[in-house]
Amino acid sequence: MCSLRGEAARRVGLRREHELEDELEREVRREMADWDFIRRQRPRVRAALELYVETGDLRLAQRVAGMGLEEFYELVKRARIPIVVVRG
Repeated sequence: MCSLRGEAARRVGLRREHELEDELEREVRREMADWDFIRRQRPRVRAALELYVETGDLRLAQRVAGMGLEEFYELVKRARIPIVVVRG
């Protein structure tokens, strides 16, 4: 029983650690993004860029934008949204 509790506690700790890393990544993307550029985009593209800032999910945001992956990635670079990876 104790090992089950220990395992559950470890999972909760890891989940919390991942949540904190996700928030850190999101904050970096929010702070570094060129919001003037993002706001000038068509509504669908703007929504996709905002989705990417909030989630970091490049593929999902690319599909929302209705663009190819490379084309959307170039737009992300023009919007100065960094690709952030905290986990090692």
